[in-house]
Amino acid sequence: MIPSDEIITQTKTFVKKTLAHAEGGHDWFHIERVYKNSLLIAKTEQVDILIVSLGALLHDIADSKFHNGNETVGPRIAREFLFHLNVDSTIIEHVVNIIENISFKGGNEAQKFKSVELDVVQDADRLDAIGAIGIARCFNYGGFKNRPLYNPDIKPKLNMTKAEYKASTAPTINHFYEKLLLLKDRMNTKTGKQIALERHHYMQGFLDQFYTEWNGEK
Repeated sequence: MIPSDEIITQTKTFVKKTLAHAEGGHDWFHIERVYKNSLLIAKTEQVDILIVSLGALLHDIADSKFHNGNETVGPRIAREFLFHLNVDSTIIEHVVNIIENISFKGGNEAQKFKSVELDVVQDADRLDAIGAIGIARCFNYGGFKNRPLYNPDIKPKLNMTKAEYKASTAPTINHFYEKLLLLKDRMNTKTGKQIALERHHYMQGFLDQFYTEWNGEK
């Protein structure tokens, strides 16, 4: 197996090229933020840093949202790429398990795999879904899907099944209640929880201001 630093370098190059034309909330810059947050969280956890790094860099290499809901594309691409780099098979399987189990999926799907490395990457990914960046990504994706900003007559649906969550076409504001505001209490690590709390409060302030402006109160 080639040195870890070289594996990371080649993986970054591969991901940048693969996601060159991706939707703005799921592009290389999203990957880079998750990677950096993963390294930050990993400082306070006992983890295999190579697995954390590869899991973060490859976690959205083929998001199912952009592949007709097919959840097998990302793991397959990641496995083939790492195999060609001659990465150890146990590392490859761990990274693939991270990719297969990282997603929110409506919040009611039980993870079929658990590890501290998954906890770290999952927290880093969820941190990028909340706070100022999370708000920007949420509305960017809503615009990408041509969804309304808000409709008071369409209420958020909590406790959706995975199928309902994936098929939802609800207004963008609903997504805050169906996912983003729930993430604070679903973080795995101490560092992740601390950062999430601050970002959660930021989103609450945004929503308060949004409704004030929507209702013409000032």
